[in-house]
Amino acid sequence: MALFNIFNIAGSGMSAESVRLNTVASNLANAGSVSSNPNTVYKARYPVFQAVQSALAGGQSLTTQAANASVAVTGIVQSNAPATARYEPGNPMADAKGYVYASNVNVVQQMVDMISASRSYQNDAQVMNTSKTLMVDTLKLAQI
Repeated sequence: MALFNIFNIAGSGMSAESVRLNTVASNLANAGSVSSNPNTVYKARYPVFQAVQSALAGGQSLTTQAANASVAVTGIVQSNAPATARYEPGNPMADAKGYVYASNVNVVQQMVDMISASRSYQNDAQVMNTSKTLMVDTLKLAQI
């Protein structure tokens, strides 16, 4: 029944947002990391989402096609932003010139991304809860 597909759609959205929240947590945990080499320092990571539609047989309506949709995480990519060089000759991680290279994680951007992912997760959970309530209320109508 196509009506139950709302749970698959919202569930896949919740799963994708969970990956996004975990990625943000990893970025924030490594935001203060430094290295003596700009190529080995931690670089921010971001999940890539993709809207997926099931293979559709000919003649299906747009409503049926939309009911077969979901969200998938196709991968996690690293940021290409350069590491920040800081002159700290006393740091044990400093290179021969006295520089350490800090992660390219922007903490403010990550916090905004975390709030956005959290809100999206909450919205998907609310969609599931509202759908469940509507289905239960519809079944109660049949009892009258």
